[in-house]
Amino acid sequence: MTADALDNSLLQQWVGKTETLDTRVGAATANAMAATLDRADTFKEGDALPPLWHWAYFWSAAPQSEIGPDGHPRRGGFLPPVPLPRRMWAGGRLSFAEPLPVEGMATRTSQVMSVTPKSGASGSLVFVTVKHELAHAGRVCVTEEHDIVYRPLPTPGAAAPAPKMAPLDAAWSRIVTPDPVLLFRYSALTFNGHRIHYDRRYVTKVEGYPGLIVHGPLIATLLADLLRRHMPDARMATFSFRAVGSLFDIEPFTLCGRPDADGRTVHLWAQNMRGELAMQAEATLA
Repeated sequence: MTADALDNSLLQQWVGKTETLDTRVGAATANAMAATLDRADTFKEGDALPPLWHWAYFWSAAPQSEIGPDGHPRRGGFLPPVPLPRRMWAGGRLSFAEPLPVEGMATRTSQVMSVTPKSGASGSLVFVTVKHELAHAGRVCVTEEHDIVYRPLPTPGAAAPAPKMAPLDAAWSRIVTPDPVLLFRYSALTFNGHRIHYDRRYVTKVEGYPGLIVHGPLIATLLADLLRRHMPDARMATFSFRAVGSLFDIEPFTLCGRPDADGRTVHLWAQNMRGELAMQAEATLA
């Protein structure tokens, strides 16, 4: 099976596949995440885990012999065996019924909802949507739909797509310098072996990017954190985000936010130093 001849009938066999993982929402991991995000928070048993920090939990550790050339587990387990080499977070939609408690036991039930081949300007694409339900003490606390996109390597000499410019009406902003240490710490916290985040030779020579790529979930987490910094008493009810472009460790980027007049909706986005949009998000408050 090649990138030019996707076996859609095979990929569709993964629709409906499920996986269940149990974990303890440990305080040590929460405190390490706070340090990585440059926060002074200290978490103890019973505290509420902040939104999106659950991505530091519920990972499964594949044996080293089952790791593929990109640093991810070889395909064909829970996720379908898409033969396209680039794999990225495309976006997601989350709702928060109640926070997961630190040091509490939690269960994540996951299901592959759809596998959708498409054609784009760069060639074949495959979008995979996975639904997660995170529960504590029999109650679903977080529901998430996670979109993954698989794509081919770039054609040498191909023109880059035109960037989309970010909004100009930010009420809040924060500049982040994504050095390799920040990317390594987030990779370690989420047990993410994807080489695009720490292996500069791989990401530039094999995948053709100009630098180490800032994790999509890290950008989304920083956007949610920007809201927490400016509205510390607000409780997030929903959060949606979509990746528009990539950010790299070769320059700082800016987190931006703007609350609506309704007091319940907050628009958030991340942009590079040229004002080009990398991620857009929207949060609603309870």
